[in-house]
Amino acid sequence: MSEPYSVRVTVRGYETDVQGHLNQAVYLNYAEHARWSLLQEAGITQSRLQAHGVGPVALETTIRYKRELLAGDEVDVSCVFHWGGGKTFTIEQTVTKTDGTVAAEVSAVGGLLDLEKRKLVANPRDVFRGLTKDAALFGL
Repeated sequence: MSEPYSVRVTVRGYETDVQGHLNQAVYLNYAEHARWSLLQEAGITQSRLQAHGVGPVALETTIRYKRELLAGDEVDVSCVFHWGGGKTFTIEQTVTKTDGTVAAEVSAVGGLLDLEKRKLVANPRDVFRGLTKDAALFGL
């Protein structure tokens, strides 16, 4: 995939804190929004995941705040999957202002939960490949 998947978000006033910048927890919402947008673009809906007996789970998330965001700022939130050989994968995301300034970097470790067994599936890469209409969105 030549360009990472990205979705544009506008910072809303009610998402800011007393200092006037984007509340720290909202960065997680933006990252989650970008991940679900990617899944939707790939043809993977929540109902489709449930029908296949799996659901994505977050196991670890790290946010590096670089620059503040203010109400009205527009940002692009990218999403790049990195696959290992096991039950987990990493998603690297960048929150970038339209002028190119990086506001935050989000790194998340995730997996796919077998909804019946309540355990991670052995190879989430294969499950995503089987469910998607565009494997390139997942770097596959």
